[in-house]
Amino acid sequence: MQRILSIMAVALVVMVTAVDFAEARRAGGGFGSRGSRTFSTAPVTRTAPTPAAPIERTMTPRQNAPAGASPTTQNRATNRPGFFNSFGGSMLGGLLMGGLFGMLLGHGFGGGIGFLGLLLQLGLIVLVVSFAMRLFGRGQSPAYSAPSASASSASAAGPGSFRIPRIGEGLGASAAAASATASAAATNGKTDEIGIAQNDLDRFEAMLKELQAAYAAEDYAALRRLTTPEAMSYLAEELSENATKGLKNDVRDVHLVQGDVAEAWREGSSDYATVAMRYESIDVMRDRATGRVVGGDAERPTEAVELWTFLRKPGGDWQVSAIQAVEE
Repeated sequence: MQRILSIMAVALVVMVTAVDFAEARRAGGGFGSRGSRTFSTAPVTRTAPTPAAPIERTMTPRQNAPAGASPTTQNRATNRPGFFNSFGGSMLGGLLMGGLFGMLLGHGFGGGIGFLGLLLQLGLIVLVVSFAMRLFGRGQSPAYSAPSASASSASAAGPGSFRIPRIGEGLGASAAAASATASAAATNGKTDEIGIAQNDLDRFEAMLKELQAAYAAEDYAALRRLTTPEAMSYLAEELSENATKGLKNDVRDVHLVQGDVAEAWREGSSDYATVAMRYESIDVMRDRATGRVVGGDAERPTEAVELWTFLRKPGGDWQVSAIQAVEE
């Protein structure tokens, strides 16, 4: 019985550690910069109805309390941590480790009283921790703010956000579509502070395809033209890692399905626009030497939803400054 309990305790410790590693992997988010809003959560839209992954790889200094922090970010910060991340988790982990070492030294998990002692101790731990959590958590329930204007307008069918033309509409929308876009800009000043026009939306769609093609071709010159120096450094790093592993990312047949502007604003003399884009593509990983597919499906397209932030400096064209994944 001692051996069985020892194995169970080791398995439990390994399981908790594996969960921590999984959470760390999921914590990795987007890359690049959104200016002063780098660490703020962009408003949700019809295309991206859930918040995007935070930007983790950036050269933008992190402020202690970003002025532009969104309600989503603030609520996430005030939410009470889970059991294994709180005081209870620390206590339980310490007692489990103490019991484990006791078993390994031959004293038994329950100090000599066997499996019944184990159950009694675990029950006592749960009761103490539950009482402590109720005691310390009383009166600290998280406050939930009302939905923002941008989020409410994004979920409505009215002019709540801008929509990049769907597949089939083609580049260069009709005068009626352009008029509808202008009307949306007039009624949605909080989301779009600079007035994104139809030609900007067309350019964003074209850059989606151009950047994917340049990345697949490992065309560094095209990547430098399409991205900011910071975003380019991260893309070049990814390409270098693939090459070191003997792999090559093959992306083709990129088609925009739907898109809209999450927010657009001006900082100094520079314009920013964060755009949610849902697109399909054939995205596979190939062996660099043989061309054999080692990841992905070369026959069927996959769909992705991402937030792309574009930066335009005075007298210049739009460039991609940040990319964030959106989990559905």
